[in-house]
Amino acid sequence: MKKLFAIVIAAIATTSIANAQDVLKGTVYEHGNNTKLDNVFIQDINNKQITLTDKNGDFNIKAATGHTLIFTSPGYFPDTLYLIDTRPKRIELSPQFISLNQVNVRSTRLSFDPRKEYPEVYEKSKVYAFSPSTWFSKEGKDARRLKKFFQREAQEKHVDEVFNKAYVGSIIPLKGQDLENFLTLYRPSYAFLRNNNAESLVAYINDSYKKYQALPADKRTLPALTTP
Repeated sequence: MKKLFAIVIAAIATTSIANAQDVLKGTVYEHGNNTKLDNVFIQDINNKQITLTDKNGDFNIKAATGHTLIFTSPGYFPDTLYLIDTRPKRIELSPQFISLNQVNVRSTRLSFDPRKEYPEVYEKSKVYAFSPSTWFSKEGKDARRLKKFFQREAQEKHVDEVFNKAYVGSIIPLKGQDLENFLTLYRPSYAFLRNNNAESLVAYINDSYKKYQALPADKRTLPALTTP
């Protein structure tokens, strides 16, 4: 009986280890075509593993059956995948961006604090002069990509917080959809906000409003968002 019990325990342990070491691979595409999407943020909400797709839209992440993965990318509707197996996956994200004069409507920013939730990313991203493995290892490179991703999202969130409807609407006489259109067309960059003070931002908003008024009516109206 003891021997049988030991065998059962060993089998369970082996299965658990195998599941923990499963690596899910796949590619993320734009829905409706074969455009591969890079820098898609992927999060396993069960084991807290995270990764980004590479320049070819490919990804691999430690996961197991029964786990749930969330795929998010600015300008696309998020997608959720429940794993019933770990065979390679084709993921398609539906676009929700509008492109006018090289300005995009972006999706909701990451709401968590990555430094608190993923301190290992910042630790693994460090490069040490006398440790060549920190320069070239895949783990280190992936961590640095994730760190840059978090930084970009934090910057865009800052722009959202500063250039918001309440503030801009208190300076120029636009409301409703007109104000939404204005915010999209004249969204400032993070660098602009960092390098200019409040007075300069007010001047920028007023100057942009004059440009907005000078646009033909059809250029002020944004096309409807696509739906999944």
